[in-house]
Parts: sequence; structure tokens; C-alpha cells
Amino acid sequence: MSEPTESAFEQEREIVEKLRSSRQQIRNELSKIIVGQDEVIEQVLITLFAGGHCLITGAPGLAKTLLVNSISKIFHLEFRRIQFTPDLMPADITGTEILEENAEGQRQLKFVKGPIFANVILADEINRTPPKTQAALLEAMQEHQVTAAGAAYALEEPFFVLATQNPIEMEGTYPLPEAQLDRFMLNVVINYLPIEDEVAVVERTTTGTPATIEPLFTGEDVLAFHQVVRTVPVAKELIEYAVKITAASRPGQCGTSDFVNKYVSWGAGTRASQYLILAAKARALLNGRSHVNVEDIRSIAHPVLRHRVLLNYKAEAEGTSVEEVITQIMDSIATPTG
Repeated sequence: MSEPTESAFEQEREIVEKLRSSRQQIRNELSKIIVGQDEVIEQVLITLFAGGHCLITGAPGLAKTLLVNSISKIFHLEFRRIQFTPDLMPADITGTEILEENAEGQRQLKFVKGPIFANVILADEINRTPPKTQAALLEAMQEHQVTAAGAAYALEEPFFVLATQNPIEMEGTYPLPEAQLDRFMLNVVINYLPIEDEVAVVERTTTGTPATIEPLFTGEDVLAFHQVVRTVPVAKELIEYAVKITAASRPGQCGTSDFVNKYVSWGAGTRASQYLILAAKARALLNGRSHVNVEDIRSIAHPVLRHRVLLNYKAEAEGTSVEEVITQIMDSIATPTG
């Protein structure tokens, strides 16, 4: 394998600098539309820069759809919104074959692409459709392709799925299978705004003309960011720290705490460790650093783990939340001093 050239190193440095300086530019553009939610915005950006998918959980009316749409405009990416309903079929997402006549008057099958063929897919209220339809996203999220009638169709890169779900409406919803949940890098929780921010939202949205967002990046920029994020160095002790956090969430294992054994029915797998490190790398660059530190991992642990740690009935009966369990896990692991 040939060594990277000096021009390749220079190009990488330019991409790193562009990514570092992009945080404030993105905030400035999003602030035209979105008020507050700084932590939510950072976590969604981490997902995009790391090349993952994101599950966004929050009550109705908290601008989940608006946030996703606004971010797609900043990156000048093709955006499609799919409203998940109980009667939605897999073909409504991936596409279907239709019979049509060609120029010679012969009938032939033609594949008509579904809304999944875009750069940013907003799977709105994903838990309102049955598992059969939810599963239509699995291949697209993992392999970045769709298979129909035995033929594989590649999705255009970059490709992201940003799904929303409403935690307070249980009737008419279908819990996401564990395999589906595990494909999401982060589970980002949107909470209600502080009063002063909500006042600003009402003032802004009930007067004047809505602001427009200017695109800052292209799809090629995003793909370059993905490559650069993976080059960020991480000390081995930090990788071990991330793996220990994930392993500590698994009940019935040697060394697992009594707290986890009592309240957890299933812990996080290896993909959680991978995403802890990958997301930490993206966060480091966004914060202007060229290496990962402990805080990068700790700050991203909750969104990486909260949809991968499954609690049992005892936890539900005693009012123990997954957030409390993750905090206990973090506190049980010795923090690296380096």
C-alpha cells in the first residue's frame, strides 16, 4: 500500500479545519429557525458527521420535523419525509415494480423507486407502523441498498435515516425491534423548551415572514467529513473505557454490578462500543480538538446506550429509568486519568 502523499495530508487538514469551523456557521443558520435545543443539535450533527442514523424521541410540537428539514437544507441534501402509519406497506417505502410498454410496444416490468431513495429520510412516527414495514428500513440502514424482486438498488450517498417517535402515545404504536433500534447510532431526546425560549418561538412564528436557511455544504463535503472523523486518534485506554461501559450494561456477566443484574434484562452489544468511539471522534472535531478525551465519551454515552439497554419489569415497577441505570453504570467504571 502506498504512503499518503503530501497533497493528501494537506487536503485532509483542510477538511478538518472546515469541519471545526462549521459548528458556529451551522448554529448561525439554524438559529434563524430553531430556538435553543443546543445539545439536541450537537447530537444530530455528531450522527451526520460520523455517518450514522439517529432516532429522535420527543412529545408532539417540539420541532423534530423542522429540525431535520432545516439540517438537510444546510447540507444541501435531498430530503424526503415518510409518514409512518399502520397501513403503510414496505413497497410504499422502497418502491415497487410496475408493468409498462416500451418503445416497441412490448410490456415489461419497471422498478419505480420509493421515497427511500434520497439523502436524508425523515421516518416520522416510526413506531406507528407494524414491524413488517419497519423492517423495510433495515437493509437500507445497514447496507445502503434496497432489494426488490431479486435486484439490488444502491442508495445515493450520503444516506441518513432520522426517525422520530412519540413516547407518550402508546395506543396504536408498535415497539421497534431490538435489531432495528441497534441500527440507530444515537437516540436523541428532545424536551420542552425553557419559558424564555418558548416565548421567543411564539414571537418568531406568529409575526413576519419565516427565515430561509442558506446551504453551507454539499454531499461531497459530508462524505469527506465521514472519512476525516475516522482518522481522529483515540488512546487505547479510552477505547478500553468505552468497552467497559458497554460491557457493564450486560446482566449475568462476570463483574456486572448488582444494580444492573436487578434492573436490566438485556444490555448493549459491540455496536454500542463502536458508536461510543465514533461519536466521540465526531464530537472532538466539532469542539475544535484533534483527539478524543474522556468527556467526549461520557457526554455521548446516554444517547448511545438509552435505546440499547432494556429494563425489566422490576425496574418499571420501582420507577427506575434507563437514564438512572446508565448513570449508575458510568459511575461504576473508573475514569481514565490520562
